Formats: sequence, C-alpha cells, structure tokens
Amino acid sequence: MGVDYYKVLQVDRNAKDEDLKKSYRKLAMKWHPDKNPHNKKEAEAKFKAISEAYDVLSDPQKRAIYDQYGEEGLKGQVPPPGSGGFSGEGGSTAFRFNSRNADDIFTEFFGNSNPFSQSMFNEDVFSELRGVGGGGGRMPSRKAPAIERILSCSLEDLYKGTTRKMKISRDVTDPTGKLTTVEEILTINIKPGWKKGTKITFPDKGNEHQGVIPADLVFIIDEKPHPVFKRDGNDLVFTQKISLVEALTATGYTVQLSTLDGRSLTVPVVNSIISPTYEEVVKGEGMPIPKEPTKKGNLRVKFNIKFPTRLTSEQKTGIKRLLSS
Repeated sequence: MGVDYYKVLQVDRNAKDEDLKKSYRKLAMKWHPDKNPHNKKEAEAKFKAISEAYDVLSDPQKRAIYDQYGEEGLKGQVPPPGSGGFSGEGGSTAFRFNSRNADDIFTEFFGNSNPFSQSMFNEDVFSELRGVGGGGGRMPSRKAPAIERILSCSLEDLYKGTTRKMKISRDVTDPTGKLTTVEEILTINIKPGWKKGTKITFPDKGNEHQGVIPADLVFIIDEKPHPVFKRDGNDLVFTQKISLVEALTATGYTVQLSTLDGRSLTVPVVNSIISPTYEEVVKGEGMPIPKEPTKKGNLRVKFNIKFPTRLTSEQKTGIKRLLSS
C-alpha cells in the first residue's frame, strides 16, 4: 500500500472526521518547522507527511480510493471504483491525486496568525486551540494559572465528612462580548478521611478574559489542630497523662475518652507496668480510609508519665528498697 496514512496521522481505520482533526491539530503543532528550528529538515518532512495524510483521509473520495487501492490508486495507477478502466482505456478517466500545500492546510486550521509568536506566550504552554477548522484567524488561547485557596477543616469534619458552600464572584463575558460580574455558589463535598493537602478542583471558574482560558479554582484541604487527638496518617493518637505511681501499678488501669463522633470509649491497659514508650492500640478506631470507606485506621493511646520533681531521703530509700527486692 506504500505510505500508511492512518499510521502517519496516528488514527485507526474507522476514525471519524473529528478524530482526524484532533490528531492533525496535535501533530501539526508538534512538527511545524517554525517550532523545530534545531531539526528543521526532519520537521519539514514530518509536517508534510502529516498534512498529506490529513488531506487524503479527510476527503471522502480520496479516502475511498486509498482504502481500496492504496497510494498507487491516488496516483492514477489503478482506476477508481466504478470507473471502468485506466486513462486512455475505453475513454474512461482515472482519478489523480492533487495534493494540497501543507501550509495551506495549516492556515485553514489556525488562520494567518502565527501561533508560535513569543509575544503571545511561551511556545511550550499550548493548552487549547480556538477557531479550529474554520480558518477564522483566531489565535490559540493559553490557560490562566490555577487559583489556589486553603480550606481549613476541623478533625471532626475530616472524620465524619461534611459539605461546604463557597460563594465566589468572577468576571464573565455576556453574549455581546461585555464583561460582567456574577456570583456563584460552589458546593464542596468533603469525604470522610480526607487528608491535609487534598485538592478539589473546579475547572474554568476564574475570570474570563479575551484570549485566555479561565483559571481553575483549586481548594486545598488544611487540618486545624485538635485539642485532644493528633493524626498520623490514618491513625489517631491520644495521649493520657498519668503519675509515676499509676505507671508502675497499671494493673486494671483504664483510659476514658470521647471519640470524634461523640461516643464514650473505655480502653483497658493490658500491661501491668506502663513504660514511657508503651502504646495501647485499639484497631478500627482511627480515621476513615477514603478509598475503603468501611475501614478505619487505629487509635493509639500513648502515655505521658509525670515524674516527681523532688524526693525526700526517706522516699528515695523506700523506692530503692522496693525496686531492689
């Protein structure tokens, strides 16, 4: 078949017109000689091949001949479907392929303006092309940088999940092209177990300006300090203050606490002596795991042992006698 135009344009054989346009836009922008000054010769060859492939596949008659007879059919070496013969055979006329200029096709898509102009934006920041396929001469648009806002949440909110309503004001273009300010309410559904740094994105909710795609509005979860619990990944850490006497005689000792959803929880201490590094672990009483809603992390109970600041000589003697026996 010679050149495989489908492979050149990176589409399958059932590609629709919109698929062809989308692929051509992407490849033409990538391989245009003006965008490849350091390997211009290679870029020119690829740019020409891409344009020729699009020219053939976007024309129903050329595509039908190519699909049946290949590149040779486009060059008039075989008759088109139903022609009855070659040129000069029985008076029939064979189809001959007249290739359009690659620059003409490019101009048809992007207009006469140079989409690689440095005065508009850096050549590596293309995010969307406007006016595609119509030759209206409109310039490509760049995407405005994302607008980020911190969304502070209590540990209770992140444990149970909650809904926040955020009121925003932004400039939009009305049908006459005039900028007007509108207000909008955004609903943010905070899921149980979300962590600090989680991002919620509302696409294109920034101000509208000519030649610029509106910025995305991004809310970033922040976690307020909690007076009782600290979070460690999916675990919750609770620190119980106890005296040295309680630590040394911990048999039967229990920890009483209220969970983030308001339940009373009693945690019995298993060890008879509590060391400064000892932890009591309660499985399934930590933070919800977002990807596994039915599961939770663990509750880890740590102990802050209060040591006496001063001991009398009698107390020291007594402790030595007790601990050495």
